[in-house]
Amino acid sequence: MASRLFRPATFAARTASVSLPRVAAAPAVRRFHAGRPLFVKVGQEVPNLEVLVEDSPGNKVNLSEEFQNGDGLIIGVPGAFSGACSQTHVPSYITHPKLKDAGQVFVVSVNDAFVMKAWGDSLDPTHDSKIRFLGDPAGEFTKALELDFDASAFFGNDRSKRYALVIENGKVKSAHVEPDSTGTNVSMANKVL
Repeated sequence: MASRLFRPATFAARTASVSLPRVAAAPAVRRFHAGRPLFVKVGQEVPNLEVLVEDSPGNKVNLSEEFQNGDGLIIGVPGAFSGACSQTHVPSYITHPKLKDAGQVFVVSVNDAFVMKAWGDSLDPTHDSKIRFLGDPAGEFTKALELDFDASAFFGNDRSKRYALVIENGKVKSAHVEPDSTGTNVSMANKVL
């Protein structure tokens, strides 16, 4: 027996003449490994942005200015403390015998300064490698290089593709960007140094 509050026949009659607003189709979901085909190019200058942070939010770092003092590497990773980043990618640089000849070396991730400091301390407790760990909290540096991708399925926001850039005279001499955004095929130290 139908309750007084809900009578199927009455409900159907009342709602038959109701017109609902049209709802736009949901936007296409970007796949985790999919990314824009365009990205940083050889010969491009390092973005002149003061958005990267080191050790604390108030300690801003501008890599364009840093590379006026010498050549080096920018190593981009999807996330601090994540599997491949912590176990293979960054350690491949820390332990590589040619690292000391590479110049200035920076690891950049879309993380905050505190997370990057803790991660750097855990990977290189004595700081012998001289690698500097920089946070890109809003992903602005990463977006300026067109190396961001939708990683919301795993990290909750856009992140950086995995890459290594060799910098000479303030410009990209060679770009080693993982084609699937997160792999470890072309950006490992043995392929770059």
